[in-house]
Amino acid sequence: MRTYLRLFTGIAIGIATAASAQDGAGELRPAIPSVEEAPIAYLIDAGSGQVLFERDADRRFMPASITKTMTAFLAFEWMEEGRLFPQQTVSVRPETFRQWNRVGSTMFLPADAKVSVDDLLHGITTVSANDGSIVLAEGAAGTLADWLVAMNGKAREIGMRDSRFGTPNGWMDEGGTFTTAHDLALLGRTMIARHPSKYAHFFGAREFSFNGITQPNHDPISGVVRGADGIKSGFTNQAGYGFLGSAQRDNRRLVMVVAGSPSGRDRNRAARNLIEWGFAAFDSRLVFPADAVIADARVQEGSARAVGLRAGGPIRIAYPEGRKPEIVLSVHYQGPLRAPIAKDERVAELLVQIEGMPDSRLPLYANEAVGPANPFQRLLNGVLGSLS
Repeated sequence: MRTYLRLFTGIAIGIATAASAQDGAGELRPAIPSVEEAPIAYLIDAGSGQVLFERDADRRFMPASITKTMTAFLAFEWMEEGRLFPQQTVSVRPETFRQWNRVGSTMFLPADAKVSVDDLLHGITTVSANDGSIVLAEGAAGTLADWLVAMNGKAREIGMRDSRFGTPNGWMDEGGTFTTAHDLALLGRTMIARHPSKYAHFFGAREFSFNGITQPNHDPISGVVRGADGIKSGFTNQAGYGFLGSAQRDNRRLVMVVAGSPSGRDRNRAARNLIEWGFAAFDSRLVFPADAVIADARVQEGSARAVGLRAGGPIRIAYPEGRKPEIVLSVHYQGPLRAPIAKDERVAELLVQIEGMPDSRLPLYANEAVGPANPFQRLLNGVLGSLS
């Protein structure tokens, strides 16, 4: 069964703005952004996961070099687990040099290079190094095949249900690598939430120097859009021009995807218009600070009869400026939960419903561990259950 707990209802929030458009019924709505240059476009509020704009968000496409975001994310995860270290050095294999020397975007790795993981990741995230992606994959996992298995496993783990990676750099592989805007936005949001310091260190640099060569970043929003700090552009003749990007202003972070644009200029214009529109057309409010216990979930056969639920960080709710929508937040879980429950285990979700906007769902985690009940606790729980 579904257990449903209503938290808030009828919260009226509104801020007058001249930047909103009015429909025939007199209701204020944000004007649609000018993103005709991008056949695929998607924008979410990272604090709540709310969809602010979408066009063909579940349509599969080839991500080209945006694939390198998944390579960087897997490296961050392995660093966190102690399987990979920034100052670890990796050697360029002779076969890798022969295959990838000066092929597409490159960090110009020499044939006999011993390069640090830190340099490889900066080359991947800043100058889209095809050679660096392969060298990192082989050095970290032992073989390219093992790295790809790990990439796809990590994608499934975080919920990327319609993506597959056949290369670590997005080089053309006859359609073996594909994704969707929905999946890429999820990847970007998850990477930033889990690894904020690594994201700040490796993404958003305007240039990168290696082996005496300095190259610029082709990110179309960093340094141009206020608050922009990444993430990754991509292009091949098969894929067209695309971009996964993010920006933060006043504690609000937006994550966006544009893809399938016919030219780099079209992609850049669409990306800038979409994210600027997101900040102008929507406002947000902090509903729960980081680590706040949002609600309790019932527990069966546990050392405690309930467990606190919290989100993975602060929760901010986005809403259109110029409107006073009803906002309803509710907790859903399959209940009662059964012990044992590990601390930080994902056990529930927060459903965000705002009039006139798509529903969004945030994962909720156990605030503490709940072990199995001992004989006395089982007896006590039975008695208390009969009285409730």
